[in-house]
Amino acid sequence: MIDPDGFRPNVGIILSNSDGQLLWARRIGQDAWQFPQGGMRSDETPAEAMYRELAEEVGLHPEHVEVIGATRGWLRYRLPRQYVRRTSRPVCIGQKQVWFALRILCADKAVRLDRTANPEFDNWRWVDYWHPLKEVVSFKRNVYRKALNELAPLLFPEGVPDGPATDQ
Repeated sequence: MIDPDGFRPNVGIILSNSDGQLLWARRIGQDAWQFPQGGMRSDETPAEAMYRELAEEVGLHPEHVEVIGATRGWLRYRLPRQYVRRTSRPVCIGQKQVWFALRILCADKAVRLDRTANPEFDNWRWVDYWHPLKEVVSFKRNVYRKALNELAPLLFPEGVPDGPATDQ
């Protein structure tokens, strides 16, 4: 499903623990770390896609998390030229994402990366709130910054941790 502008609808998941750290996962067989995320099906709402991706990618279900909030609208990123499949119709030039802030309510052992036949990730860890901006692939960095900035006040009502929040 690609929109008329060439963007694939997608959801992103920022999962925090009680210490305000975020779940950071390594793509299987790569040295590439990211938040759980995935494409929406044509019959899904963003929330339905988020719960499906949460189960598929990290093995958690609605009872394992609390939804804190979501971005107000779509955040977009373009794929680098070498990743655009020009032979596909319609051509997908990037992704538009609704990002969700969640808090884990269960023990860490409930996180399971092996719930599907084709796992997305092979490792995960808790990281400080702004750490993903240092490690995510460069073409996703601006979307990550926007999502983290927008959702930080929901996760930290007492005050956002020091970091690059104003670095737009």
